[in-house]
Amino acid sequence: MTRFFPKSLLGQVMLALVCGLLVGQAIAGVLLYRSAEQRRETSLAHAISFRILSADQRIERRDRHLQHQPRGKRYRSRFLAGVERRTGPPAQSGDERLGDLEKTLEDVFADQGMEVSDLMVLRRKAGNDAFIDRRARLKLQADGHKWREHNIIIAGIQQVSGGQWKVVRIPEPRPPRSVIGGIILQTLVIFAVLVTLLYLLLRRITRPLAQLTTRLDDFARNPALAEPIPESGPDDIRHLIAAHNGMEARIATLIDEKDVMLGAIGHDLKTPLAALRVRVETVTDPDQRARMAESIEDITRTLDDILNLARVGRSNDPMERTDLAALAAAVVEEYEDMGMPVDLRGMQRLALPMRATWLRRAIRNLIDNALRYGKQARVEVLGEGPSAIVRIDDDGPGIPESEIAAMLEPFARGETSRNRATGGAGLGLTLARAIAEQHGGSLVLSNREQGGLRAEIRLPF
Repeated sequence: MTRFFPKSLLGQVMLALVCGLLVGQAIAGVLLYRSAEQRRETSLAHAISFRILSADQRIERRDRHLQHQPRGKRYRSRFLAGVERRTGPPAQSGDERLGDLEKTLEDVFADQGMEVSDLMVLRRKAGNDAFIDRRARLKLQADGHKWREHNIIIAGIQQVSGGQWKVVRIPEPRPPRSVIGGIILQTLVIFAVLVTLLYLLLRRITRPLAQLTTRLDDFARNPALAEPIPESGPDDIRHLIAAHNGMEARIATLIDEKDVMLGAIGHDLKTPLAALRVRVETVTDPDQRARMAESIEDITRTLDDILNLARVGRSNDPMERTDLAALAAAVVEEYEDMGMPVDLRGMQRLALPMRATWLRRAIRNLIDNALRYGKQARVEVLGEGPSAIVRIDDDGPGIPESEIAAMLEPFARGETSRNRATGGAGLGLTLARAIAEQHGGSLVLSNREQGGLRAEIRLPF
């Protein structure tokens, strides 16, 4: 069900509009139909009352006429006036009694000052009525119906308790179909006008929002390509775009200043470090000389990591389509040549655009982390859904679940001492995550069930 529910602002507002119009028009249609039914019922009640109230004079003329008729013809002439007089109520089996119409008819008679002892209104098939008058039959036939299947309304009143009943028969009017047709036509017109206008208005709002979203994604991947977005749409959207352009320009300026500052720091530090490395060679004690040289190398590597982390995401190198399995295999061969316990497991050939130099650095950092804490690294490349995955497993102690997110932060170390040989500088995972995000992917750390840590670089195809 949720799969068919629109997720965009335009789709959700249009769906809400359509549902609201349908519900509103349905309620309006029911109310109008009931109103038309009430008008039809009231009109039918007035027609019945008029037939009954105007029947007395016709009955008097008919009675005078019957006095001069032979006795055998009197039964047939009883219905010339359109009103039947009978001693009992007009009900017969199969009739449907209409209580609402009876109440309406009682109100009409009360308004006319006519006292009624008993009242009965029935619905009956014309073919089941033995006394339907000729005019009613002609009316039914003129309507184009099979008159025997048409319903007739039979109304009978008894003015004096125990007296005769006056009975009239009227063809039942058709249901108010024109009301339903009018509601449908009105709904279509409202849909055509409101949906069109709202769609055009929402498109004017959502188009610049979509451009802003795309620009934000691009800026997150590569801030160096910052370009202002043309201001368009309503004033609120224009102000939002203008504020974003200003913020983006300020962020790009700060990043440029940071790169210049880090470059200057790297240059200013590496030069004296190189000079210091040369002077170390003059130390006569070999142990002291080795320790001093190792300290200088630690400082140099840490400085390189900091500068590389600062440059991630600011690279202008174009992405090239590369086989991820071949890239991982080349990195593993480097470790095998050095005699390191790095195994190459399943390899699935997956070609995708990447910056090979940076991605090679990320894989090296993860393998170094596995060797440092797990003593062994197993590398695998596979495809899973929409992602290409470089997986590195180790047999180390893993990381507590509550500390996995903290391990991805700069200078966070799994080994609490500050010994570079046992814990590193704490920038390897941070740099690997930044490189994965530079490619639109992510770095995922998880503990394996059989022990050890699993690090995965997930890249979108």
